[in-house]
Amino acid sequence: MNLEEIRTLTADDMSAVNSLILKRLHSDVVLINQVGAYIINSGGKRLRPMIVLLAAHCCGYKGDRHIDLAAIIEFIHTATLLHDDVVDGSDMRRDRETANAVWGNEASVLVGDFLYSRSFEMMVEVGQMSVMDILSSATNRIAEGEVLQLLNCNDPDTTEQAYMEVIIRKTATLFEAGSRLGAVLGEASKEHEEAMASYGMHLGIAFQLVDDALDYNSSNENIGKNIGDDLAEGKPTLPLIQAIKKSDEATAKILRHIIETGGLDKIDLVMEAIEKSGAITYTIEMAQQEAEKAKEALKVFPESPYREALAALADFSVVRTK
Repeated sequence: MNLEEIRTLTADDMSAVNSLILKRLHSDVVLINQVGAYIINSGGKRLRPMIVLLAAHCCGYKGDRHIDLAAIIEFIHTATLLHDDVVDGSDMRRDRETANAVWGNEASVLVGDFLYSRSFEMMVEVGQMSVMDILSSATNRIAEGEVLQLLNCNDPDTTEQAYMEVIIRKTATLFEAGSRLGAVLGEASKEHEEAMASYGMHLGIAFQLVDDALDYNSSNENIGKNIGDDLAEGKPTLPLIQAIKKSDEATAKILRHIIETGGLDKIDLVMEAIEKSGAITYTIEMAQQEAEKAKEALKVFPESPYREALAALADFSVVRTK
C-alpha cells in the first residue's frame, strides 16, 4: 500500500478532521485566525492525525470521537511547531516563511499557546479521563524534550543516548500518544493498547532519525528547509555525533568546534566528514530498525486494510525524501 492509497482509505475521515480543525481554530481575535490558518494550511503531511484514525479503525472503533482526537493531536503538533521555530530562530519551514518570520515571535508563541489551550478544551469535551491522562502526559514529555534539546545545543559531548532521549520525548511521544488513543477508543485489551503505543513510539523515532539525516543529505527543494539548519543552530543530531565518533582526531576537533559555535561557514567540511564517516547510512539503518520494530508491534492485530496502512506508514517514514 502506498501513501496515496492510505490517503484514499482515510479520505472521509481526514476531510472531517480538516473541517473540525478549521471550525475549532476560529477565534474572534483576528490575528489568531490569521496565524493559525497560515500554519495549519502550510502543506504538512497530517501524519499524526492519520495515525489516530488508522489505529482506531485497526482496533475496531465504530464511533466518531477519533475525528476529535485526530484534530487535537494536530493542534498540539502545530503548537509545538510555532514554539520550535521561535526557539530555533527559524525563518523557513515547508518551503515558505515561518509564522514568526511573518508576524514576529510574540504572535507565534501566543498563538501556539492558544492552540494548546484549545486542544485541552476539546479533550474535556471528549469526556474520557484516559484521553486527558494520555495527552496531558504527552504534552509534558514534549516540553521536557524541548528543554533537553536546548541543553544539548552547542554541546559537542552530547552522546547518542542523550540524542535519542531528546527525539523520544520531543517527537516520538506524540506519535505514541496518537496510536495509543486509537486503541483506547477501540477499547482494545491492555496488550493491544501497549502494542499500538509501541508501534507509534518506534514510528516516531524512525521519522525523526530520517528527518535528521535529510538535514545533511537533501536539497532544499526536497525537505523544505536549508541544508545544515541543525548545524547552524548548534544541534548535535545523530549524523554529526556519528561523524565525530568516526572521524580522525583533527577532523573531530573541527566538528566539535563547529557545534560549539554554530553557523555554516564550514558546511562543506562538515558534509565531507559526514559522508566519509558513513553517518547518513548509519542513521538511516537505525531508522529502518525502528520501522521494523513498529511493524512487528502490529502483528498482534488481525489483518485489515488499516493494519496494512499502518505498516506502510512505517516503510514510508524511512524511504521519504521530505
